[in-house]
Amino acid sequence: MRPMAKTQDPVTIKKYANRRLYNTGTSTYVTLEDLATMVKEGEDFVVYDAKNGDDITHSVLTQIIFEQENKGQNLLPIAFLRQIIRFYGDSMQMMVPRYLEMSIDSFTKEQEKFRDQVAKTLVGAPFGGGFDEHVRRNMEMFERAFNIFIPFNKGDEAAAPAATPERPTDELDALKRQMADMQQKLERLATKPEGSN
Repeated sequence: MRPMAKTQDPVTIKKYANRRLYNTGTSTYVTLEDLATMVKEGEDFVVYDAKNGDDITHSVLTQIIFEQENKGQNLLPIAFLRQIIRFYGDSMQMMVPRYLEMSIDSFTKEQEKFRDQVAKTLVGAPFGGGFDEHVRRNMEMFERAFNIFIPFNKGDEAAAPAATPERPTDELDALKRQMADMQQKLERLATKPEGSN
């Protein structure tokens, strides 16, 4: 599914006290499912609290993810969710949104190639070096993106101020482990006999 080109301003959605959502573009009430469909079709929108005018787009999008996860469409591994929770209130908290944004942006750009590779894998092609190489390159890109936020490189550790001893090594290692875990799950799916549960 390819995002639609942005040709107009985002649609305004108003959320009322009774929790109903009103699409001002179509003059109709909509559901979270309708908003999820809009996102999938590349239609941009912003959500405002009808009473005080606050922008509540973030909380509504989070609610859509919650609803999708509750339906059993689990995109977010438990280990990943635990790690995200650990970042709240952590010194790394400010860096995480941009890191995740850059990571998902790269993944989105590569999704067609990724889908082709997964499709080939699921129809019986060996889970070979091409896919492993793709994962390795993505991990390198993630690390480079993450290093943008690190105030010094490994070679400069001796010159680092004594007041900043903490490094994001544990967090980065945890993310690497989670990606490796997802890769192993894909490998198991690829080798599972057709028709098995």
